[in-house]
Amino acid sequence: MPELLTPRHRIAWSYANLARAHAALTDGVVRYATKHHMIRSRLFKGLCEGSLSMRSIYDDEREKLVGLRCCEYCAKTTALTIDHLFSRKRGGTDSPQNLVVACAPCNSSKGDRDMLAWLSSSGRFPTVLLLRRYLKNAAAYLDERELLDVAMAEIEHLQLPFALDLLPFDFPPLESLKLRMAPLEPPAI
Repeated sequence: MPELLTPRHRIAWSYANLARAHAALTDGVVRYATKHHMIRSRLFKGLCEGSLSMRSIYDDEREKLVGLRCCEYCAKTTALTIDHLFSRKRGGTDSPQNLVVACAPCNSSKGDRDMLAWLSSSGRFPTVLLLRRYLKNAAAYLDERELLDVAMAEIEHLQLPFALDLLPFDFPPLESLKLRMAPLEPPAI
């Protein structure tokens, strides 16, 4: 694992690992291949140097609009509500990119906790697309405040609406990792 000295490095490494997992899941494999490791390596380097950037939030918003309506945390399709990925109480906004569909029980259980901390407390890992949204929101938040390139020691005391120290670098095995909670299109009848 590379040295992760700034929030930019931490987010880039987590996002690059996410891209590796996304590519492998899209390829339908259960083991990473050389090409997946190359994706991670090149993306991490490009994100750190500024020669590459995260994909637009457009893809995430499209998923939200086109996909089947279900809880982003558990896939239930009843008692759906809107949850703030980064809670308003912790500094999250009402912007569309910070809103996800959640069932009432999950929304209530999560409360104003960080999504990664909440899922981790029950031994769960977010879907690839939910984590992608989380990372993009974290990067945007830090970029707006010019905090992406601040040393980690200088940022630790700040009250961020997300858990920078919980960003995942190690992912579950591919066979247990989900791209999304529900298929993009309804199944044919």
